[in-house]
Amino acid sequence: MKPQLSPRLAWELKLALRYKIGFIGTGNLAQAMIKGLIENKVVEPTQIYGCNRSPGKLQKTVETFRINSCSNAEDLIETCDIVVLAMKPQDLPGAIDPLAASFNENQIVISLAAGITLRMLEKKLSQTRIIRLMPNTPSLISRGVIGYVANDDDSSLEAIIEDMFNPLGYVLKVEDEDQFEALTVSCSSGTGFVFELMMYWQDWIEERGFPPDVARKMTVETFLGASLLASQSNQSSLEDLLAKVTSKKGITAAGLQSMRELEIERALRYSFEKAALRNQELAKDT
Repeated sequence: MKPQLSPRLAWELKLALRYKIGFIGTGNLAQAMIKGLIENKVVEPTQIYGCNRSPGKLQKTVETFRINSCSNAEDLIETCDIVVLAMKPQDLPGAIDPLAASFNENQIVISLAAGITLRMLEKKLSQTRIIRLMPNTPSLISRGVIGYVANDDDSSLEAIIEDMFNPLGYVLKVEDEDQFEALTVSCSSGTGFVFELMMYWQDWIEERGFPPDVARKMTVETFLGASLLASQSNQSSLEDLLAKVTSKKGITAAGLQSMRELEIERALRYSFEKAALRNQELAKDT
């Protein structure tokens, strides 16, 4: 007589071979994930399903990535092994309340909603394994930072998440939701902060007579070059790298002194804290 697999183990084996992923919500973040999963051959387009409150956005996603369309969330949940909640945070509670009974204990639910805590999700979906996950937009080019925190300390669950998202960049399991908030602000929102700085860079260069396309190229290559140099200089701290481009009483030193007098660090820290505060406000609002 052949030994019987437990339902959970049978599901894990199925998942390892060919799992189906469903996205409830097909906005920008969901599309970035879908694009990364397909282009990095994590899954085939035929393994991905989507549904969206706005039919036009769903249709565009289906046509762009050749994924499957579901007319409603109930059908998607019934079909998929992994369900990604990719709607806006303020829409999530109302959206999943009528769907809670549709989930089963073997499914993995991945929430991309900022501010919606594991505790809040567990109250609504107590029968499932839940992941809070936050990718940033460089995941589109496989250079993302993808942080996650789980409600189940299960090594097989971690393996599934890392198998899915390693091709999209640096995957990091954080210890708790305080760290998850810090990762969201510094890496996801932080990408926007970097673009803001780059805009200032480009504007200054253009003011010195460079064409916009040249000024943009100069800006991008400066940020890219500095990042790659830091990435390839593992034995050097950022302070060490800064010291190597700063000579005493030189041009760089003069600019750095002005940045410090203007308390740029304080301004950036304040921006990080304001973003973190908004994250906490979202949790209260929902």
